[in-house]
Amino acid sequence: MFEALPAKGVPGDQILAELQQLRSADLPTHGGRLFAYVYDPALDGLDDLARAAYAISAHVNGLDPTAFPSLLAMENALVGAAAGLLGGDEQTVGSVTSGGTESLILAVKAARDSRPSLATPRLVIPSTAHAAFAKAAHYLRVALDVVPVGDDLRADPAALAAAIGPDTVLVAASAPSYAHGVVDPIPQIAAVCAERGVRFHVDACFGGWVLPYLQRLGADLPPFDLSVPGVTSISVDLHKYAYAPKGVSILLHRDEALRLPQYFAYAGWPGYTMINPIISSTRSGGPIAAALATLRHIGDAGYLELAGRTREAVKLLADAVTATPGLRLFAPPETSVVCLTSDDSTPTTALHAGAPDGGAPDGDGGGAGGAGGGGAGSGVDLFVLADELAARGWHTQPQMAYAGMPPTIHLTVTASVRATALEFAGDLADAVAAARAAGPVVLPAPLLEAAGALTPEMVTPDLIAGLAETMGLGGGDFTKMAAVNSLLNVAPAALREALLTGFLSLLQRPGAGAQGVG
Repeated sequence: MFEALPAKGVPGDQILAELQQLRSADLPTHGGRLFAYVYDPALDGLDDLARAAYAISAHVNGLDPTAFPSLLAMENALVGAAAGLLGGDEQTVGSVTSGGTESLILAVKAARDSRPSLATPRLVIPSTAHAAFAKAAHYLRVALDVVPVGDDLRADPAALAAAIGPDTVLVAASAPSYAHGVVDPIPQIAAVCAERGVRFHVDACFGGWVLPYLQRLGADLPPFDLSVPGVTSISVDLHKYAYAPKGVSILLHRDEALRLPQYFAYAGWPGYTMINPIISSTRSGGPIAAALATLRHIGDAGYLELAGRTREAVKLLADAVTATPGLRLFAPPETSVVCLTSDDSTPTTALHAGAPDGGAPDGDGGGAGGAGGGGAGSGVDLFVLADELAARGWHTQPQMAYAGMPPTIHLTVTASVRATALEFAGDLADAVAAARAAGPVVLPAPLLEAAGALTPEMVTPDLIAGLAETMGLGGGDFTKMAAVNSLLNVAPAALREALLTGFLSLLQRPGAGAQGVG
């Protein structure tokens, strides 16, 4: 553990070496072997350009655009670029936020505050909508109405329409959904919302930047943006498929009147009058400058080429899945996601019985295969498969069973994966064979019995520490997660939330998580 505030200053070279040593424990952000969290176009020189642009504006403060007009000009340029790409017109306005979650929170805030007389404003979303909507509802005290999706994993316009009531301030859908990478039927939902006079937000944070380019390349995708009547706002992250460094998203509104309730102003104190278009007040201009440099360097033609590489990589990965005995595609690979599952996965019993639909309580939990496994008893345990892929240098994102859906593995595919897709295909077959040979995770009966008696209220720091030690996480080694994922998979949603919250709190303490630096 190193000291953040030493008694005497440390030479810069030593500090940079320490930071590099810390980074050596991280997953690779380049090279096309990480299928979540980061977005890599594999373009030489882009990182250096973005870092240089970031440094130019790192100490510029976005709090007051009249003091730093350079940042205002950059923000307006980014909003204009997003509006041009996503069906906007001369009336379209927007804001630059720190990420997709902030964009979604602000979309909900604008809708809520547009009807201040409501005692209980409501937000209607399909069950595949991003969890950030639940976060927004929680933060803003908006009631959340979650509507099941159809068998095609897409929002059901009729079901959403039935959920709209007099207190509904916003309906939202995805283009595409994060978990499965499919695009909801935006025109049909927008028509319903327009008829009912309700705002409609399209969450295109995840893949919205690449969708227009995929359409230009011939992908059969529905209209999804501001060109669709009834869509009142849309969000897109520039730090995803625009390949900008982390910390930049765009929230667009069809016109200024729709955006106005998003703002916050306060003059009831002796200091300066606070006026904020987004949640943050002080914010660095570094990410915004880096995003602008990235867009200008890649350009429209460059993004079209990157989308083509991504599309080719998706096809190669999807073909590899369908060619591998024991696996199948869980969702059509129509955008930039490959979502796979075991082709013989079957439901199993959750820790707590009594779910109304035969699954786990809260519509969650209840994996497939054995006592907590992620695949059928004689098939491929997806959580073991994820570990086997990680052992071969491929880092994927396991997704738990949900509302009758089996566990899946999510692959976010970027342009860099085009160069590694064939290698992944070979390793996938080997990893499946190894996972099948290892068999599904079988959690010890005493552990299952103890976990089955747990409620969220019973989760304490001591319990979390003991459980982490039992599951092999006490030393900070997160390379073998199959048993952990299996336990979480059969836990009801509320218990899973409590366990993971407790574990994150265990990690986020002085002295933890900075091993290997003296």
